Amino acid sequence: MSEGYRVLPTDSTTDWHALRLEMVRTQIRARGIRDSLVLSALRTVPRHEFVPIDRRHEAYEDHPVPLGRGSTASQPYIVALMTEMAGFSGGERVLEIGTGSGYQAAVLAEIAAHVHTVEIDEVLAERSTATLNRLGYSNIDVHAGDGGLGWPDGGPYDAILVTAAPAHGVPETLLAQLRDGGRLIAPVGPAQDQRLVTISRDGTRFRREMGTAVRFVPMTGASVA
Repeated sequence: MSEGYRVLPTDSTTDWHALRLEMVRTQIRARGIRDSLVLSALRTVPRHEFVPIDRRHEAYEDHPVPLGRGSTASQPYIVALMTEMAGFSGGERVLEIGTGSGYQAAVLAEIAAHVHTVEIDEVLAERSTATLNRLGYSNIDVHAGDGGLGWPDGGPYDAILVTAAPAHGVPETLLAQLRDGGRLIAPVGPAQDQRLVTISRDGTRFRREMGTAVRFVPMTGASVA
């Protein structure tokens, strides 16, 4: 697939499945993602359904897609990377912080038993709920609220994925909702200096591993103010 924006045919003539397979081959596998569950999910979820209609021609390109309201749908490779870093085997209970378009939640739902996802913007929460319902995802619950507080009623979670960056570290409220042996993946740091962090829980101890440099929208809400 060529770099940059590309004008695609109208929805009725676009082979979205072919574009999805090409995305996985050239953007995901080519960068070293090998987890078969992750690759299958990326081949399955119709990413073009999660972006604004006027941006659908960008759905399978190698960059984030603006959603409006200060939010973006993450670059497909970053979605795949964070999902692989969580170390899924299938059937987990998962918490996502920062629903956005709902695309990452859908990818998780292809692997996990159940996904709870929290979005601070009520309009985005409503939009993503409508999209996920229309596509038949019955194992995802979208909640409008402060993501830094998590969703305790659904925990403890086998994995927590945070798709907005807390500037000063992962809130303790999220760590408390991670089950023993679980993993939390989050971008941490200010806008110009974020890195993906993996936090693994062992009883009351939390082991942190620093990963690749990234750029996410900042986490907002009273819990991280």
